Order: sequence, then C-alpha cells, then structure tokens
Amino acid sequence: MADNQRPVIYQLLPRLFSNTCPTPVPSAPITINGSGKLNGITAETIRYIKSLGCNHIWLTGVLEHSHDADYTRYGIARHNPHVIKGLAGSPYAITDYYDIDPDLAEDVPHRLEEFDACVKRIHDAGMKVVIDFVPNHVAREYHSDSAPAGIEDFGKGDNQDMFFSPQNNFYYIPRQKFSPEADMGSGPDAYIEFPARATGNDCYTAFPGVCDWYDTVKLNYGVDPSNGWGHFDPVPPTWFKMLNILRYWAARGVDAFRCDMVHMVPVAFWHWAISGVKKDYPDVLFIAEIYDVALYRPYIFDGGFDYLYDKVTLYDTLRAIETGNVSAACLTSCWQTVEGIGGHMLNFLENHDEQRFASVQYAGDAARVLPSLVVSATIGTGAMMIYFGQEIGEPGADAEGYSGHDGRTTIFDYWSIEKVRRLYDGGTCGGPLSKEERILLEQYRTVLNLINREDALRDGAFFDLMYVNYDNPHFNPHRQYAFLRKGRDATLLIAVNFDDRNVDLKINVPAHAFDVLGISPRECRCTELLSGRRSTIVFSDERPASFALEAHGAAIWRIPHARAKKASQPRAVSAEND
Repeated sequence: MADNQRPVIYQLLPRLFSNTCPTPVPSAPITINGSGKLNGITAETIRYIKSLGCNHIWLTGVLEHSHDADYTRYGIARHNPHVIKGLAGSPYAITDYYDIDPDLAEDVPHRLEEFDACVKRIHDAGMKVVIDFVPNHVAREYHSDSAPAGIEDFGKGDNQDMFFSPQNNFYYIPRQKFSPEADMGSGPDAYIEFPARATGNDCYTAFPGVCDWYDTVKLNYGVDPSNGWGHFDPVPPTWFKMLNILRYWAARGVDAFRCDMVHMVPVAFWHWAISGVKKDYPDVLFIAEIYDVALYRPYIFDGGFDYLYDKVTLYDTLRAIETGNVSAACLTSCWQTVEGIGGHMLNFLENHDEQRFASVQYAGDAARVLPSLVVSATIGTGAMMIYFGQEIGEPGADAEGYSGHDGRTTIFDYWSIEKVRRLYDGGTCGGPLSKEERILLEQYRTVLNLINREDALRDGAFFDLMYVNYDNPHFNPHRQYAFLRKGRDATLLIAVNFDDRNVDLKINVPAHAFDVLGISPRECRCTELLSGRRSTIVFSDERPASFALEAHGAAIWRIPHARAKKASQPRAVSAEND
C-alpha cells in the first residue's frame, strides 16, 4: 500500500465472517452453531476485500475474551458464565491481552501461529492489519497465561484496601462484595469477587446495573475519580503494562490499533504510549473510538492519534437525514466542526456498535444507501470504513440470542449470517448473490475504489456549494447536498439526492469557488464516475451545472482542467476533445 493512500478499512469478526453453519440456533453454544476461524480468512477472501477498494482489514475480536466454550483440555481456564454477556461473550471483555481467542483456531494449541499466518496472507496481498486495543477495562476474570516472561498480571501487588492508589491497576470498593443487579449464581458455580472492583463504564460502586458493563473491570491510569486529578509522576504501572501489550502486537506485524473508548483513558497516557510505540514502529496507526467532539483536537494533537471516529458529527447527521427530518444542508456543519482536522477523521455508516443501514431500525432498505455512502467516502481526506456484509445489504434482522432483535449483528453470540454465508461461499467470496445484492456490491466497489484512484478525493481541496443554492428553485437543500473536490488534473462536482423522487438539478457554482480553488470556468465533455456515462457539463459561475439525479442517487462529475496553451501551438484546444 502506498504511503499517500487514504485508509479504507473492512471490519470483520472472524467468529461470524467465516462461520458456515447452515442453521444456527438462537442462544446455542459453539458445539451447535460453530465459529468462524482465522484460517477461514483465505487468500481468495482477502483478494475479494481488496477488490472493494479496501487496503486495511480490521480483525475484530481476535484477542482472548470471555466466552462459554470449554477449552480446559488445552489448559485454558473456563470462564464463569455469570460474568459473560451471551455465550460467545463480548470481544471487549479481554481475558488475556497476549493471546488469541481459542474460538478462532482450528488447532487451539497453535492459535498464535494461525493468527500470524492470517497476518501474512493479508500482508502478501499488499494490505494492512488492524486489531482492537482495549485499554479502559478487562474481563472480570482476566488472567494471562501467554504473557512473555517478566510481565505481571493486572492487579498483582495491588493494595485492595484502597479505593484509589496510582500504583494499583484497579479501583477497589473495600470491604464490599461485588453485587450487581445481574445474577451471579449460587453454590460452587457462583461468581464471587471480594473486595469488589469498579466496573468498566466508570461505575465506581459494587452495585452495577444490568445495563452497566458488569462483565468488565475498570483499569486505573492514575486518575483519582473522586476529584479527577491525575497522578502521572512517577509513571503508573498500568501505563507500562499497556505499552508492553502494544509493542508485543506491533512486533507480530499488526499495522494499526483501533483503540476502544479512548476518551475514558487520560490523554497523557496516549501521548506517552503512542510515542513509545512509534519510536520503533513509526508506521503503526492509532485509530480512536471517541464520542466527545470537544476532545477531538486534544486526542489528535496531544494524544497523537492518527484517526478518530467521526460518529457524533457526520455519522449522526447522515442517519438523522435518512431517518428523521434533518436537512441535508446540516452536512455543512459537519465539515465545519472538524475543519483543520478533517484528514484525521474516520467515516463510516456501519460498525459493530451501530445498527445496520438496511435494518428496519435505520433506513429499512439497502438500496437507499448511495447518497450517504458517497458523502461519507468523499467529503474528507481521512479514513473510510465499512462493516462486513454492508456491501450486500445485510439488515441485521436476526434475533441471535443475547443480542436480540436490535438491528445490529451480534457480537455476543455464536452465529452464522445467511447473506454473508452465501457471499463467503466456503472462502471463495464468489457465492451466488441476488440481482439487488450484485448492484449494491458494485456501487460499494465503485465508490470505495474512487477514494484512492482520484487524487481529488485522496488529498484534494474541498468547497461546499450549499450557501449559493439555498434559494435555488432547482435545488432542495433539505434533500440534496453538493460540493466540489479539486485534484491536480480535474475537479469533481459531487451531488447527492436523499429524496424519494427523481430530480433535475441546476447547481450554482460561485466565482469564489474558481478563485479559491485556482481553476477556470469551462464547458466540456465530462465523465460521471459512478455510472461511466458521458455528457457535456457547464462549469461556470454564469450558468448552473445541470443534470438529473435519481431518487436516492448520487453523481460525481469529473471535470478535467483546461490544458495550458503551448507557445508553439497557438490554436485553442477543443473542449469536445478534452
């Protein structure tokens, strides 16, 4: 992958992606529903993902985490079912930061070697590997039996009589038993924790509710919750343990870390840890899951993150346009909010936390996605991400068990997804698709490949056209959005239509756009990059650009720049031949 490429990430859960169980049963164990394997991410699979325009694969949930399956015959302790959410467990309740989850291995004793082989296959295809780094919390039964020599477990040596000490790895509620609202069992199978430790979602009591992250324990980075003060000198022991984990996986070939809930960990740690990793692994990327816009800039400029989730601005606005009565014109506020840091944003329409676009809880129809997809992929110069099955319209309609019917693909259950199973086709990723699925797949493939094929989208300038079209009778700012991206050889005129009806647009382009972008007005034959069709487009401040858009459609017109006249050839170049 070239250094100047925008990251285009394909997120998949190996447990689900390569699971071919034909008839999964809700709430069933791995012995019935099975589990996808890392070996199932074949060379053919990787080539398919690359063909979509992706250059990174995020292997979600590969670190060992709480699960119900029994691997005691391999010397792996069984987890208490009362502190597991679902049977497969949350991938974010880590039980060993230095191990691969045995559910994903065909040969459990060689699970790390199978991970290494998967990383090699991805690298051999010219792609990069992303895994999760979960810094804020661990599973309640965390214990590493795979850590390198000299690495101490979390909690070893903690003073459990203190609620807070910067030398502790956990926060304790002294003299109190862990007593959540969830059932902790009775008799020999009961889960007993004494003294109780704080729960992962900053719940500093012994009595978390069922909606709290009661399956996890909050890690202590030297911040006293009673007053918010940070005690970072000397460096807290949790920092060193986390840095060791990051360096361990970077040394195994991991190219990027998607860091979970970074705003729940002090920015000072990130500055220290990211610089500590990049000292020896300068090309490793750090991607932040973050939900506080006020912290975007500190976590980029102080923390050192390369990319941040743009969930609360662009994602939430696109969703509100699709599902509510929010105007498309509000998209202007999205880029304004991140102006100056737009190249650090990671855009998406789906991930494991969000409802599927095609779900009844969201759009209800995958065919409506093109306007949102085009805006998400082309409005900035940062990273773009899709979630496995999104490209064929997976609706998240299954009630898999613990997850329930919530419009999301479960992360808690052993399951197999019918659409993905057909696409996966035993690892070939050439399985039979419906006409509608094939059309949608080609839309994704076209849009995602344009991200790095067109330099205007890769690193070009941006100009919003909305302010000169609010009063335009041939443009509805409530349902349409338009902007320019300028590259070295061409300017792209991009327009999307969120409306349920076809529209004939006439888009005003102001003289200021030509001045700011340093381009010349012209009329010429242009190519629409989504469909490949050719047409004459007026690109001028004196007459609007005119073209039709279908309902839930989009257009990306590539307008080549006028060629400079050569002194030896004074004859003007015909626009028709540009």
